[in-house]
Amino acid sequence: MGRYLAVRLYSMVVTLAGLTILVFLLLHLIPGTVVEQMIGADAVVSTQMVEQLKRFFGLDQPWYVQYGRWLAQLLRGDLGLSWRTGKPVWTLIIERLPVTLELTLLAVAFAFVVGVTAGVVSALRQDRAVDQAARVGMLVGLSLPVFWQGTMLILFFSLYLRWMPPVVWVDFLADPRRNLTILLLPTICLGTASAATVARTTRASMLEVLRSDYVRTALAKGLVGRVVVLKHALKNALIPIVTVAGLQVGYLLGGSVVVEEVFTLPGVGRLVLWSIYQRDYPVTQSTILFVASAFMAINLLVDLLYGYLEPRIRYG
Repeated sequence: MGRYLAVRLYSMVVTLAGLTILVFLLLHLIPGTVVEQMIGADAVVSTQMVEQLKRFFGLDQPWYVQYGRWLAQLLRGDLGLSWRTGKPVWTLIIERLPVTLELTLLAVAFAFVVGVTAGVVSALRQDRAVDQAARVGMLVGLSLPVFWQGTMLILFFSLYLRWMPPVVWVDFLADPRRNLTILLLPTICLGTASAATVARTTRASMLEVLRSDYVRTALAKGLVGRVVVLKHALKNALIPIVTVAGLQVGYLLGGSVVVEEVFTLPGVGRLVLWSIYQRDYPVTQSTILFVASAFMAINLLVDLLYGYLEPRIRYG
């Protein structure tokens, strides 16, 4: 286990190092800088003023010097200061992280409950009407773009049902009911595709397990079908399901960028979009790196969870 953890942590560090280069270069390839965003397209500013602003932000230095300065900050645990607000990037992330975490956790719970339930029912009713309907629903769920689905949900609940989702964010501790009401539509929107993916994986895994000899033996002994499905079949089918669910957490973190923008939620995803538009390089670079680190950490935890679900798995 120790050797496995060391190898995984080493690979994570190497991946993050490569990601810093990729993110830095991609951002600097976007036309325009924070200076142009600040002075505006129609502003009449002298060349000397523009040069002074670039010198202030360090944009007059070669790209490798700028990258080295940012990397040195990261190694010290300093994510830098926002060029537009002057706040530490850590502060901006911590302020918005609870919104993104709550949305992601609710979407994961929605995807897991709906996906596993639909997958199990579909497997138990293979090739019947319920199975056909579930498979069509999975395909539709995978095909719907997140931004289109979010827009349709807002239009449906505001125009047809005359119920417009609240747009003013309320913290869960301040008003749990209103908080969950605000997150209801974003959770459904964000979790639909993941629920379809989990359902497909659950169905395939359950069909394979239900054909196993030990399941037929358990049924032949007279065990109740519900006990066989839940205690024997589903438990042994969980490994691929957990694998997919763990990967979906990372995808949901990334997908929250679009959902938070559509539903105007003050989360980390919307912070990334705002920083890209404002060319706030420290915020964009450090926030993307933070999300990537969380994604890799979640995948590592999922891999370690295999040993609990399947005792035969041993890490070399």
